[in-house]
Amino acid sequence: MTRRRWIADEVSGNQAVLTGSHAQHLSRVLRARVGQEFDIAAGTEVRQGRIIRIENGRVELELGELVRAAAAAEIILAMSIFKFDRMEWAIEKCTELGVAQIVPVIAQRTETRLAAAAAKRVERWRRIARQAAEQSRRSLPPEISAPVKLRDAISLAADTRILLSESEQALSLKDALGSRAGRLALGVGPEGGWTAHEFKLFREAAWVPASLGSNILRAETAAVATLSVIMSELL
Repeated sequence: MTRRRWIADEVSGNQAVLTGSHAQHLSRVLRARVGQEFDIAAGTEVRQGRIIRIENGRVELELGELVRAAAAAEIILAMSIFKFDRMEWAIEKCTELGVAQIVPVIAQRTETRLAAAAAKRVERWRRIARQAAEQSRRSLPPEISAPVKLRDAISLAADTRILLSESEQALSLKDALGSRAGRLALGVGPEGGWTAHEFKLFREAAWVPASLGSNILRAETAAVATLSVIMSELL
């Protein structure tokens, strides 16, 4: 039977601790007991963990053998900010699909009120990503940065940088990927798409425009579809 995986809140030597909502869920909802075993993501590795103490809102575990983990592709998603409920769904699903970093981008067509409120949403987005990472048995959640302006997103360092564009007809996402490996950055636009000026800035910075097909997708659908294509091609 596959053991449930948790991301440790504290790690010291061969011991890990779950606190806060983690500890409450284990002790009150799952009614965990001393001696039960789980997989524990501790830093950059995953190890078997056995509960040795439950008290005062803490669950302490003794760490054992390493758990073999699948290699993850390093994918950065520069995702323009859109309606928060749909954006939260996209963050959850892209985490499950293995994205390494999500960069919320303030684009020209990002609604003003959403851009103004986005910074206050980052911690919530990180909690959603952490929960999705545990559910999907990742060793670490993706990094979610503070919102950035377009010029900062354009300069993201990567070996390959692909811009999803509904106006691109000739080059598909699959063909744009080819057999390239390494750090990959993806740009997903806001509702209404990138403006002509933004598109020009991306092209000047050597981003490669690519298409997901002839259908016009919602921003959250485009993000998830993009990750799905990439994972099927690169893994």
